[in-house]
Amino acid sequence: MSPDKREALEELCRSIPALEQTGEWGYDEPEAMTIDRVLDGTECLDISHGGREFLDLARGIMGDFMKFKTCENTRARQDNRMRRDRILRRTEAFRCQLDAMTSAYLQWCAGGKQTRRPEVDGGDDPTTRTLQLTVVDVFSAEKIGFATKPYDNFVASALVRQGVIPCSPITPTVVITIRALELYRVSYYRNPHFSIQAYVKTLCDLHGYEFRRYLSSQFSIAFDVYLQLTASVDSLVDKVLHRDSPNWRLKHCCPACTYTLEGEQPLRFSILYALDGNDSLKRIQRKLLSEDGEGQSASIELPTCQVLTCNRYLSREFVDQYASQDAVSVVRNEDSEVNPCAGRWKNMDDQKTKKTWGVYDETGIVLAVCRHGFSLLMADMVQSGELAKYPLAIISKLLEVFGKDLGGGYDIGCQFKTTLDQSPLGPLARSLNHTCLVGAFHGHAHRRLCQLDHLTTYTKGLGLEDLETCERTFSKSNALASTVRYASAFHRKQAISGYFKHNDDYEVYANLSKFLYDNYKQALDTIRECEATLPGLMKEQNVPNEQVFEKWLAEEKAYLEQLSREPPEEMLQMEYWEQLVKLTTSKRDLDASRDAWAAFPAENTQLYASDATMTKKKEALRRHALENYEKDLACVQELERKLNIDMRWKPEDAEWQRAGRLVANREYQQALDRLEGLVVARIFELSKMNRAGTGYKLRKHIAKALQARSSAIRAALDRYNTAARAMNPPRRQLHWDEVVEYAFLSEFDLLRDSRQDVSRQPWTTPAACLMMDWYFKKCRALEEVQRLNVEIRRFITYIQDEDRYLRRCEEQLRATNGPLAHQISICRNVRGRFDTLHLKHLYNISQLRGFNGTLAPGISALKAAGDSGTMPSVTVPTQLASPPLPQPSNLDPQATDTVDELEEEEDIEENVVRAGCALQDVVHLTMDIERTSGEE
Repeated sequence: MSPDKREALEELCRSIPALEQTGEWGYDEPEAMTIDRVLDGTECLDISHGGREFLDLARGIMGDFMKFKTCENTRARQDNRMRRDRILRRTEAFRCQLDAMTSAYLQWCAGGKQTRRPEVDGGDDPTTRTLQLTVVDVFSAEKIGFATKPYDNFVASALVRQGVIPCSPITPTVVITIRALELYRVSYYRNPHFSIQAYVKTLCDLHGYEFRRYLSSQFSIAFDVYLQLTASVDSLVDKVLHRDSPNWRLKHCCPACTYTLEGEQPLRFSILYALDGNDSLKRIQRKLLSEDGEGQSASIELPTCQVLTCNRYLSREFVDQYASQDAVSVVRNEDSEVNPCAGRWKNMDDQKTKKTWGVYDETGIVLAVCRHGFSLLMADMVQSGELAKYPLAIISKLLEVFGKDLGGGYDIGCQFKTTLDQSPLGPLARSLNHTCLVGAFHGHAHRRLCQLDHLTTYTKGLGLEDLETCERTFSKSNALASTVRYASAFHRKQAISGYFKHNDDYEVYANLSKFLYDNYKQALDTIRECEATLPGLMKEQNVPNEQVFEKWLAEEKAYLEQLSREPPEEMLQMEYWEQLVKLTTSKRDLDASRDAWAAFPAENTQLYASDATMTKKKEALRRHALENYEKDLACVQELERKLNIDMRWKPEDAEWQRAGRLVANREYQQALDRLEGLVVARIFELSKMNRAGTGYKLRKHIAKALQARSSAIRAALDRYNTAARAMNPPRRQLHWDEVVEYAFLSEFDLLRDSRQDVSRQPWTTPAACLMMDWYFKKCRALEEVQRLNVEIRRFITYIQDEDRYLRRCEEQLRATNGPLAHQISICRNVRGRFDTLHLKHLYNISQLRGFNGTLAPGISALKAAGDSGTMPSVTVPTQLASPPLPQPSNLDPQATDTVDELEEEEDIEENVVRAGCALQDVVHLTMDIERTSGEE
């Protein structure tokens, strides 16, 4: 013990007698307590476990002069709201203030975008009220006083006018600067992996503050309000510019595709677009397990009442109009005579992905983009795979807006062509001359006969377009998957829509002139290379003119069409031959069972039990053999009636031998099909394994699949060689080293047998195939130059007209509504910032050797209101012309979320995400086990 403590204790001991004498410890009659002495700490009030001591003291002193609000007469307010109630009330409160906040946002933008305005300090003005709020900016977080003026009908609009967004609609305590929200918006659209939580943690690190989960919820609320404000402003700008009709964006989405000019050269395809589905942007279905642990209960998805105004998305109701059984079943019941690729594509098979549908609500998107990369339309795949209703709905909208001569690329375009023709949309598509095509990459997985009809190389008027724009688009948009997988339905759609809008304005449009330059240069290089190579090859092979290549292509198509069809009589003869073989086998089995029954010896009666068992077995075998023989005999007799056969064929008959050769040829074709499919699957898996962005686990999975695929290819190769030797004459044997080098399905097609000697045809030689490739490349390159000359002139005219139109609108509005005029200048700068770059690329195109177009602007053929080539006549919307509405009286103060409530929401959200992850892992594991069992 230290000396100081010892001295203090000794002094305390000496003072005890004096205290006892004076009665200060309470042994004498105590004085009456007063509330003031308790409140200022002079006296201590003993509190028991039962409580209420302070209330009793106050009653005893105050008596009836003051009535207290106690638990008996007035209970404290209890918050019985559920989470969904808080969300709905908060959303409704912000919605009521949206118009006022939009006007305030326009004023803030026009004022130079300063967060702190001069009128923050209220001064001596009695009508000004100051709010002390925590302001979160990028590099700081501090308490700042914000002044509300008499003309501010809402607290939220007063804050927005000063450059901050409140996290609560009525009584905010935390606000976030618009600059910080805008920084996250741009960062997220540039890198969709950057989630809100990561950004909030970044701000906490910069501010020196500990991260807490409710901060993400506060930022998310403010971010939603900010996006609603920007969408409201965009809607006002569109209304001022007369560009608010439902289909205006779609009609003008791509300057090179849609900005048509007067007197321009007509094109075979007015617009070329690509269409495909993608399952990366799926969303977990929010359901909890039922009480008994089996199955799932009702959805726990929280309604937000937030409505996304996006003209890129097709509604579910619109898509479901094309969900008739007739339209969908066509995909599965196509005839190979109509479609040479029937039965080869399984991405519309319900059984393949039905387990996944139980986990996800939206299972992906179906997207249509033009050949330059601008997004046209999209639709959510809802608890299903890539059903026919999604592309049908998109094509229906495209036909309605763009009309005739559309060309659409789809990875299963050959199959979808039959679906479209037989759907209710078929007559309209045929009348408008819609063409279904197959992309260059996916086309090499199709039959050669299908390639001749749909592949880009052989399609006149297509140019060098590969129709694989969706694949390049999805390679970037897949980054959204991590942030939308567990989002709400609204926030998922909001993220996807915002990403594609930003991508169109800042990525696709910025690269449009480079696209035109690269394609023009590629086309000119291809033409020069073909003109230097093709004449020499034609001279060596004695080909008189280039028209011969068109004739050869027609002959190849006729040959493959004949090869793909078997005469009905031959099919019956082959079936009859197979039934005769089965009848011979069953007759032999029947005779053997009868002989065994007749030769069965009589045994000792002492072994009667075992003899009875053996007798029953022999009798059962004989009865089964007799039934099989009678069944096969009935089939043979039925086929003999169909074929009008009087005498049953025997092995020595010529008809028997001819039908046997047909069956052997079919076995040969089937063995070739099996080998072909395995090799192509190996090619695709090898390309996927070496593709950037493929994760380690997927690479390991592909490596194991390739190992199993190699053994399957060897087994299929043995089967093929066996069938090839059985042919008369024997067909060429294949070796392992040769097969694994095959790259395209067309290399297998010439191995197929026919009723004519195809080897004597001139187009089957390697030299002829090479010349045909050079010829059709040249044709497509010339068409590409023709299309690019039209698109370049459209683009340069659009740049001139759009800038002039927006400047005129800005000038007309500057005198009547300065803030709205400022927004039009921002809109002009979104794409106008790239004009210098575009003009430079267009000038470089004009300097290319072989350029035969023009950079002179034309005259727009579009004369509707809002088109860039017209004279603007702007009017201020009534929403901004009228005074702000008074504050509604039904705004609920309980719309404010406390920190505890936000923490509770984060806990619930985290539990849902964990449950969804666990369920997803279980489904993936189950599917892997079933797939492994199936391969074994």
